[in-house]
Amino acid sequence: MHLSVRNIHNVPTKRITKLLIANRGEIACRIIKTARRLQIETVAVYSDVDKDSMHVAMADQAVRVGPAQSAHSYLLKDRIVNAAIKTNSQAIHPGYGFLSENASFAQYCQSNDLIFIGPPPNAIESMGIKSKSKEIMSEAGVPVIEGYHGKDQNSDFLQHEANKIGYPVMIKAIKGGGGKGMKIVSKESEFFENLMSAKRESLSSFGDDSVLIEKYIQQPRHVEVQVFADQHKNCVYLFERDCSVQRRHQKVMEEAPAPRLSESLRQHLGETAVRAAKAVGYEGAGTVEFIFDNTTNMFYFMEMNTRLQVEHPVTEMITGVDLVEWQIKVAEGEQLPLKQNEIKLRGHSVQARIYAEDPYNNFLPAAGNLQYLDYPNVSDDVRVETGVRQGDDVSVHYDPMIAKLVVWSETRSDAFAKLKNNLAAFNIAGLSTNVQFLMSLCAHPELLKGNVHTGFIEQHKNVLLSKYLPNTELISQAVIALILYEENNTISTNINTNDPYSPFATQTGFRVNHNYVQKIKLKHNLCGEIYDVKIEYCGVGSSNSRFNVSFKNKDTEIESNVIGSLDTSSPNRFHLTCVVDGTLYKSNIAFIENSVHLFNKDGKNEFIVILPFDEKTIDSNEQDTGSNSTILAPTQSTVERVNVSLGDDIRIGDPIVVLTAMKMEYVVKAQIEGKIEKILCKEGDSVRKGELLVKIIPIN
Repeated sequence: MHLSVRNIHNVPTKRITKLLIANRGEIACRIIKTARRLQIETVAVYSDVDKDSMHVAMADQAVRVGPAQSAHSYLLKDRIVNAAIKTNSQAIHPGYGFLSENASFAQYCQSNDLIFIGPPPNAIESMGIKSKSKEIMSEAGVPVIEGYHGKDQNSDFLQHEANKIGYPVMIKAIKGGGGKGMKIVSKESEFFENLMSAKRESLSSFGDDSVLIEKYIQQPRHVEVQVFADQHKNCVYLFERDCSVQRRHQKVMEEAPAPRLSESLRQHLGETAVRAAKAVGYEGAGTVEFIFDNTTNMFYFMEMNTRLQVEHPVTEMITGVDLVEWQIKVAEGEQLPLKQNEIKLRGHSVQARIYAEDPYNNFLPAAGNLQYLDYPNVSDDVRVETGVRQGDDVSVHYDPMIAKLVVWSETRSDAFAKLKNNLAAFNIAGLSTNVQFLMSLCAHPELLKGNVHTGFIEQHKNVLLSKYLPNTELISQAVIALILYEENNTISTNINTNDPYSPFATQTGFRVNHNYVQKIKLKHNLCGEIYDVKIEYCGVGSSNSRFNVSFKNKDTEIESNVIGSLDTSSPNRFHLTCVVDGTLYKSNIAFIENSVHLFNKDGKNEFIVILPFDEKTIDSNEQDTGSNSTILAPTQSTVERVNVSLGDDIRIGDPIVVLTAMKMEYVVKAQIEGKIEKILCKEGDSVRKGELLVKIIPIN
C-alpha cells in the first residue's frame, strides 16, 4: 500500500529542508524514511552506546549528545537544541518518548526559532498532566472515569481517597505513559507499597512523582482514536485502534480498526476524540485514549498522547496516509491534506511488538547482542519497523523493543493469519525474545473472536505460556543440522574451532566420525528436557548424507531414519533440508556458541549441546535465580535501592532489592525467613543476570 498525501492546498509557508530527530532507534529510522522521500536532510543525535547504531548510519549527519543514560543525553533539551542550531536544522521531530511530550522543550525550540513538529506547548502541558486533562475533558463534555485527580500528594490522603473510591484502584503517574508509574491495587493493605513504587518509577521516567487515583474497571478494553489537526482549525479523526493486549500495562499487539464496534459507535468515538482535541487548541498528530467497558459499551477518557504513537503504522495501513508526512506538512503551515469525508477505512491491520524479553520468566527484559537476525520479506502489506541490525546490542539503558511487525489484509482473520506466518519468519538468536509468545497469542481462539481486554494475557497465560515438548522431527532436525555443520567445517578429523559461531568451538571430544556411533546430549531451552542422542553415519546417497538417529529422555526412546543437506548462501545463514522417516522438512538454522537455533513455520526451537558429559551438572535443577538463601539479579539491570542492612531480620515476601531494567522497576523479594548475612551491591550498580546481590542466613 503506497502512503501518500495529495497536495491540494497552497505552497507551504515554512518549507523544512533540514530536520533534526530528537530520538533514537526504530522511530528515528521511521522518520528518516519519510524525510528522505520528501527530500529533507536529516540529523541524528546519539549517546555513546548508540554511536554505531542504525539511525546514525541512516541520517545525513549525526551529533553526540552525551553518555548512555538518557537523563544525561536524550533528555537534555539544551544539547538537543544546540545540535539543531549547530547543524543549521530548521525543525526538530521528537518522535515518541524522551522529550516528545515535554512542553518546556517545545517552548525552548520555538524560542530558538526552531519548528517543533508537534502540538503547541500549552496543549502538551494541558494534556500531559492527567489531572488537568481530565478537568478540561469534563468541561468539554467528554466522559471521564471516577477518581482523585487533585494536587494533594500526601500518602495518607491518597490512601483515604482510594478507600473512598473502592478497590480495585489504579495508581497512575500524572505525566508520561507506557505503563511506567502505573500500579493496580486490589486491597488496602497493598496500597502503600504500590504507591511508593509508582512514585519511584514516575520520578525516574518523567522527573515528577505525582500520581492520581482512579477506579479500576475490570476487563476493560483500551481503545484509542488517532486525531490530526492543523493551524487552520481543521481537525479530523483517522479511526480507532484497539490496544487491549498488554503485559505490565504496556502494549504488545495493536490492531485497527477495533473489533466488535458498530459503525455508529465508531463514529461517536471519533467525533468525541475530535471534540477533545479542539478543547485544547490542538495541532498535529495526537491520540485520544479511552477505557472501554465491555459490560456496558460505555467509554471514558483516559488520557491524550500529544505525539505520534508507537502503533501509528496500523492506522497508516488502513487509511493509506503517511502520518509523519502529515506532521511535517502541518508544521510547515499547510492545511490537512484530507477532509473527514475523504478519509476511508480499508481492510484490517495488526501490529506485533517484538521485544527483547523472556515471556516465560514474567516478561523480564533481556538485554544482549543480536547475534543472528533475519526479517520477513517486506511488501506493501507487510512492514518491519526497526532500528537494529544483526550484531547490534539491545541496551539495558533503553526500551527493549527490537522491532514492530505490521501486516494488512482485507479481513481481520486474514490479517492475523498473515501476522503469524510472518512472525515465524522473524528469526532472532543471541537473546530471549517474545516472538514465540506472539505466535501463540495471535492464534488464540478468543483473540481471533475479538474477545480482548487489558487482562487478556493474564487470563490466558496458562495456554499462552505453556512450555511444550519438542517432537521427534524437531529433535532429529537439530541433530542433523549439528552433524552436517561440523561435517562441512571439518578437514579430516580437525574441527574448525576458529569459527566463533561453531557450537563446538569451546568444547572438546566431538567430531564427525564415519566409523563409529557418535553420542551427544541436547537440552531444549524452553521445556528443559535433556535428550541422550546417538547418531550412526550411514553414508551418502543421492548427494545427501544419511543417518540413523536415536534419542531418549526419562520418558521416551525413539529412533528415526534421517536424510539431510545443509546449504548456506551467506555467512552464518544456513538452510536445512531434511527427510525424517520419509517426510520432508525445511528450516532456517543458526549456530550460536553451544546452541543450534531451528526456525520453521511453527517458530523457533533452541537446543543446547552439552559437552563434555557431566551428569551432575546436566541433571541439576538449581535455578538461575538462585537458591532461597541467595538473592540473584533476574536480569541485566541497575540497582535502584537496597532495602536491607547487614543483620536485618527478614520475612517471606519482604522487598530486598529494587532493580530497574529498560525503564521498568523490579522488586526482588525474600523467599525465606532469615537474617541478612552479606550485601554485595549498592545503589547505582550495574549488575549482570545471575549476579549475587544479597545472601541470607535461613532461620531453621
